[in-house]
Order: sequence, then structure tokens, then C-alpha cells
Amino acid sequence: MTTLRTGHIGLNVTDLDRSLAFYRDVLGFVLVAEGKEDGRRYAFLGDGENLLLTLWQQADQAYDGARAGLHHLAFQADSVERVRQYEAALKAYGADFAYEGVVAHREGAASGGIFFHDPDGIRLEISVPSGAEGAPAPVESAPTCGFF
Repeated sequence: MTTLRTGHIGLNVTDLDRSLAFYRDVLGFVLVAEGKEDGRRYAFLGDGENLLLTLWQQADQAYDGARAGLHHLAFQADSVERVRQYEAALKAYGADFAYEGVVAHREGAASGGIFFHDPDGIRLEISVPSGAEGAPAPVESAPTCGFF
């Protein structure tokens, strides 16, 4: 039996132009293809080689974390220094952060990152599997990514 891996993620957004600017200009995704037909707008985003994210303009209200569905979308960076570069770009953009600075996934963990929201309030994470040693854990009793 074949092991499944994540192919790409599709997100519903309220304003494709605003979300495209965020994911492309702030997070650095590459626009692969775009649909511009009224009522059927979308953007395929990737890393230059692979399709990673699709934005679909078909939501009429912001993300609601209280409903069943996507909890958060996590991206992995290659170093904690790169996470901090993303943090600076997101701060310059005016993104809403759940915590201040790089935080550990749990108390004493080497993994950690930043937790923030996209223009529609979708919860996002950029983290590293190691390099966050010594970073604070916002909550002792639960994983950091679980309740932001």
C-alpha cells in the first residue's frame, strides 16, 4: 500500500487579490497559475517546482476556528533564523500574531516557531524541528500549536 503525503492545500478566501499579495509578497510563494473568471477566481501557488497551495475566492466571511475543518496550516522552514526573517516580514505587513517571537512547541522542546493569522484569520505556523531550544512555551499543559 502506498503511503499518502500531503499534495497541496486549498484555502477558501474572501478576497483573492489581498490573499495572493500576502502569500506571494510576504511569505514568498510563487504564482503558478491564476483563474480570473468572475465567480471562479483562484490562484495556484508553489515553490518554483511544486504546487503547494491553492487559494479559492469563494468564502463570504472570515475563518472560524470554532467550526469543524482546518485547525491551522503549518509550514516548515530550514532554520530558526529563517523563521525570524519571516517574522520580521509579517510584522512589517501588520500580521496578527498569537504569541510574541519564536516559541517552543512545548516546554523544553527543540522545535518551535511563530504562530500568526492570514488576512482571513486562518491560523498559520512557520516552524523548525530544531533550533528553538530555550524558547519559551506559552502554555505548559498543551501543545503551543493546539490552542491559538
